[in-house]
Amino acid sequence: MADPTNSPITPAYIRRHVWPAALIALILIATTIELHRQGRLWACSCPNFLWTGNAWSSQTSQLFLDPYSFTHVLHGLMFAGLFAILIRNLAATWRFVMAIAIESAWEIIENSNTVIQRYREATAALGYQGDTVLNSLGDILCCAIGFSLAIKLGWRWSLVLFFAVEAILLVWIRDSLMIEIFMLIHPLDSIKAWQLAR
Repeated sequence: MADPTNSPITPAYIRRHVWPAALIALILIATTIELHRQGRLWACSCPNFLWTGNAWSSQTSQLFLDPYSFTHVLHGLMFAGLFAILIRNLAATWRFVMAIAIESAWEIIENSNTVIQRYREATAALGYQGDTVLNSLGDILCCAIGFSLAIKLGWRWSLVLFFAVEAILLVWIRDSLMIEIFMLIHPLDSIKAWQLAR
């Protein structure tokens, strides 16, 4: 007969691994349902469902990944840094759950009609129709990757990665997470003109 004390499934294991995984699954299911309830399409009817490298194409925000996916990696880096400062006594697995929950909430807010309209008015995303559910799930995955990278790299290398990605995005697509945030809060016609002059 097997010795139950040698079983890897202990109450501590369940608290540390099973409950966080179950909660993440519930968050993703609830996010998926809410996004579709808001009117977001499951996926676009494109032959390619995985990736577009053209940030200004009609497939951006429709496929699983696009250049803006990298801004969601930066979300994960930022969440890891903030949580390490504000709630460092909480286990990393539960901080990870919090990051997924916040990113999922952002996807729901970002795809509300009010925010979609704000993107159209204030940024260079003139024809933005909102994300597909598939794209939102890709964004949440990218946030999870960013959070995991930050845990592995530590804060110094996470800062280097953050600013490197920002610089690459500025050169590549004339946009970045910081510009996106700035333009949503305080849009400038000069920045929008520079972005549209690509």
